[in-house]
Amino acid sequence: MSEEKKLSPEAQKPVEVQNEEGTKGESYIVAAKPDEAIAAKPSAVAAAEPDATKPPEVAVAKPDEIVAASAPEPQSVLKESTSSAPGEAVVDLPAKPSAPLSPPQVLPATMQHNDAPPLEPTKDEEGPSVDEQRAIADAAVLAESRRHTRRSFIGASVAAAAGYGFYRWLDRSTGVEMQRLPLRDAFRTNAAISRAISGDHALAPTYPLKAAKDLRVNGVFGLKKMLAPQGWRLQLVGMRDATSHRRFTTDVTAWEYQYMAEASHEDQGHDTKVDPNARTAEKMAPEPMQGEAKAAEESTGRRMPRGKEEAGESRSTLMPGTPGLLLTMEDILKLPRHELVTQFKCIEGWSEIVHWAGVRMADFLDEYPPALIDGKEPKYVYMETPDGDYYTGYDLDICRHPQTLLVTEMMGAPLTQFHGAPLRLHMPTKYGYKQIKRIGLISYTNEKPDDYWTKLGYDWYAGL
Repeated sequence: MSEEKKLSPEAQKPVEVQNEEGTKGESYIVAAKPDEAIAAKPSAVAAAEPDATKPPEVAVAKPDEIVAASAPEPQSVLKESTSSAPGEAVVDLPAKPSAPLSPPQVLPATMQHNDAPPLEPTKDEEGPSVDEQRAIADAAVLAESRRHTRRSFIGASVAAAAGYGFYRWLDRSTGVEMQRLPLRDAFRTNAAISRAISGDHALAPTYPLKAAKDLRVNGVFGLKKMLAPQGWRLQLVGMRDATSHRRFTTDVTAWEYQYMAEASHEDQGHDTKVDPNARTAEKMAPEPMQGEAKAAEESTGRRMPRGKEEAGESRSTLMPGTPGLLLTMEDILKLPRHELVTQFKCIEGWSEIVHWAGVRMADFLDEYPPALIDGKEPKYVYMETPDGDYYTGYDLDICRHPQTLLVTEMMGAPLTQFHGAPLRLHMPTKYGYKQIKRIGLISYTNEKPDDYWTKLGYDWYAGL
């Protein structure tokens, strides 16, 4: 260091220095010019020197205090004097502080990462106008639309051809009971699935008595003549040990049902299955069928033609000379009486909650059990009206359902003519067309019986 230069008293000013803890230290002389030095007291120099025994403190800048690099702040430079005077120290400090730090410069997002600043496009370099952009977008949409239209047209053509081919195949397939075989197979598949799920033992919901109301009349097949109550008998065929029963007869078909001449005044409702202009719902079978029935009547000695309705005569009807029982209403009423409030559901889409009363079919089967065939019970039960105009077939299992009733009363009163007096069937797990009215025959059989509406294209199972 160069030799010290003594300052004049006017140029010397006492300066107080604060240490790191913010307390005032001893005064020492600060040079007014960069090349001028002052003689400081030894104690001030010693206080300004860092303690070698303490680790240096490092100032940590805050994360958001990042600024551009600049010249360091002026610091007091403490130097030991090379003067020959012992014990004296000299401190060299700059007389003028450096220029203040400028605030950090924030670059635009487009200029970060060493990107060049964007250039304003000239008039010649400007992009397409709004109209040109719209025209370009419209052209792209039109091209895409044409591509989709072609694809859709091809797909629709293939689907239409496949649909027409399926219709032609279905229309030309074999017919079974006024229904194409694939559709009839679909009915059978549905029935098999229903049996597998419920096993014909699922119970229909029941309702409080106050929810019940009179059932509308819908369908009077087999009910067009007023049946005399004393002239009714229930023909039962296929019973076990029938010959030992006191109601046994060698020919149940010989019984002649008695009818009354006067017409019923009961409202028939609105039968949607027949011409509404027909006052008694008379819908006769085709003339050739009636001719065959008349010829059969003359040749077999039958007292009345059977199967006069649209579906014709049943293939399961009894032949003359069939043995069995002729049961009276007293025989039926000896069985335990049961009441049930359930919903009657028609295949046409309407339903009503009705109060029923009668005997359970399961109790009837216990009282009049079917005869065994090859050591097993028969599979089916066949029923028809006294004149054979309406007939239905059932699985034996569903006849044992605890809610299947042979109904004698409805809404707290005896059955009326058009509701099937004196005895009708109620199965809340089946559609209404399987709930035959005015039962005249019950037959146990191992062959699947004929069914009126099945012959006209409906499902034989008819499960809900």
